[in-house]
Amino acid sequence: MEYFIIIISAVLINNIVLSQFLGICPFLGVSRKLSSALGMGAAVTFVLVLAGAITWAVQTYILNPFNIGYLQTVAFILIIAALVQFVEMVIRKYSPGLYKALGIYLPLITTNCAVLGVAILNIQKEYGLMKTMVHSFSHAVGFTVALILMSGIRERLEDADISESMQGIPIALVIAALMSMSFLGFSGLI
Repeated sequence: MEYFIIIISAVLINNIVLSQFLGICPFLGVSRKLSSALGMGAAVTFVLVLAGAITWAVQTYILNPFNIGYLQTVAFILIIAALVQFVEMVIRKYSPGLYKALGIYLPLITTNCAVLGVAILNIQKEYGLMKTMVHSFSHAVGFTVALILMSGIRERLEDADISESMQGIPIALVIAALMSMSFLGFSGLI
């Protein structure tokens, strides 16, 4: 039951993009096409789950025992950067089309505050390894769901008659705001 609550909370109620507003750059940048949204979602999922496990181990077995918790952010960023480089090399080798579609947004996963935010949340909530993995995976699923929903809406809007001043980022921000309000309904506040 506790794992179910973590999953529902991370995917719907505390969605990392739509409720906590972390990871907005790739959310707006990669959500033009469904294929690139799926690719970015898969890459972020891989990085987030591995980063969650590795940062938990580093915090538990290195930073805490040696009382150097003040290095947490630096250590976590280095871990995330290394994982993103690995993902970038794999995607470049096995899926050049996806690599080209993701463009600059793939290396930006390194600075995606959603990945760092989830890693820090795992430590702050004092989760064990299994809960850390479930929490990280659930937030990755929530990130991917938000990307897929946004890309579906933006693909449909390409054929819509939208005034020139609202095309591009302005309409994307309006959509993001409406999606955020709709996800707020899951928290029971509306």
